[in-house]
Amino acid sequence: MGQYLVISALGQDRPGIVEQLSKVILEIGGNIMESRMSILGGEFALMLLISGKPATIERLQQQLTELEQPLSLTIISRTTQEPIEKPLQMAHVRVAAMDHPGIVHKVTEFFSQQQINIKTLETNTSPAPHTGSPMFSLDAELQSPHSLKGLELAEKFDEFCEQLGLDGELTTL
Repeated sequence: MGQYLVISALGQDRPGIVEQLSKVILEIGGNIMESRMSILGGEFALMLLISGKPATIERLQQQLTELEQPLSLTIISRTTQEPIEKPLQMAHVRVAAMDHPGIVHKVTEFFSQQQINIKTLETNTSPAPHTGSPMFSLDAELQSPHSLKGLELAEKFDEFCEQLGLDGELTTL
């Protein structure tokens, strides 16, 4: 039976970080199952889900400590369980609005109150084409072990967005 390790790393962005880290994972015998990487400001942020034999995972955890200084990264790792493959209702959400504090909190609070889990969430700000005003965008994947009641949830979400002046769309999958 394999084991799983979640790795989170943060450090100043530069070319070669992913190549060096993935090389160590490969050489030890680990497999990258899922990954998320992004540059935020001048910092590079990474999350990986690694699978491997118990000895591989143990060796990798030891190696990660030794890699922090040469890679100039802060690395945190934690063993985890095998991804659960149970049937889930899925949905996708998009939100756009003039940027202002609190949008992420309000949107995530809405879904938390509906007992809906956020699987992925990505936000961004960029200047509007003609005015240069800061525009906010949010894309999220949602999952729930119970029925999302697509039309009912979409109507609630539309009403929520209207109250906050957000342009939002929820699509059940």
